[in-house]
Amino acid sequence: MTDTSAHIDAHLAEILSTVSDPEIPVLSIMDMGVVRTASVSNGIAHITITPTYSGCPAMDVIGDDIKKALREQGIDATVELVLSPAWTTDWITEKGRKALEDYGIAAPLDESHDKMVLLGNAKMVKCPLCKSTNTRLVSQFGSTACKALFQCNDCHEPFDYFKCLK
Repeated sequence: MTDTSAHIDAHLAEILSTVSDPEIPVLSIMDMGVVRTASVSNGIAHITITPTYSGCPAMDVIGDDIKKALREQGIDATVELVLSPAWTTDWITEKGRKALEDYGIAAPLDESHDKMVLLGNAKMVKCPLCKSTNTRLVSQFGSTACKALFQCNDCHEPFDYFKCLK
């Protein structure tokens, strides 16, 4: 995981931790790892965010939600979208990974295992409901472009798997 704590004001981080990812509401944007920097200069918060992928439609909503959360605390803010370095699933915090699984989405594996499961060559994706790895790929595309659809062969429930993005 890339450490960005030196570039994020602690007070702003606390506020930003209340802003949910609009596609996965149990995750804060901090746990998702999209906030790259957060600082205050001349009484204005300056926030930079990185999309989970370059065409992510949620970024405008996230920017508006950031401004709203800060405004509710009496802080004016600017939000800048930065594409480099590209977001990676390594930036999802451990708390975020657990929240994903508790919500019913399998957390991303590492890059080498991700390719094996998405090609149907390995049973490594754990069902977030019953915890079985006796799962199968249904479709490489799930409810959003960053997820794949799996089904558990034991409890028979379908679930999303958050693809590893590097």
